This record gives sequence, structure tokens and C-alpha cells, in this order.
Amino acid sequence: MKIKILESAIEDLKRSHDFYEKLSKGLGSYFIDTLFSDIDSLQLYGGIHQKHFGYHRMLSKRFPTAIYYKVEEE
Repeated sequence: MKIKILESAIEDLKRSHDFYEKLSKGLGSYFIDTLFSDIDSLQLYGGIHQKHFGYHRMLSKRFPTAIYYKVEEE
């Protein structure tokens, strides 16, 4: 499976990083590491999550964040 992260999602990640970093030094980096780990898990679990608004939605286990994605035939 090929994973593509949209530019708008990258901007969301940057803003969220800055938000968490202001709360506690290092928390922003932990947020990014956690979200990319969640995204990497889509290699195994992509397509099993329920659909919302036409996209699959995976909820992060550690942060109040949802990852919306779609699975396309290659």
C-alpha cells in the first residue's frame, strides 16, 4: 500500500505540533511520532476502519485526533 499525505494534512500536523509543544516541551515531537506511527500502521490495517463522510476514519489512541483516509485500487 502506498500512503500519500495531503499538503493540508501536513499543515494540520505542523499546527498541532506547535500547539502541543507550547503545552509542554517535547510533547509536540511526541505527537508527531505517535501520529506517524498510527499512519504507518495503515500498511497492515488500512481499510478496516468504519467510513465517515466517504473516508475511513482511524482514531489515534494517544491524542484526540482522527486520521481520515481512503483505499484505492493500485
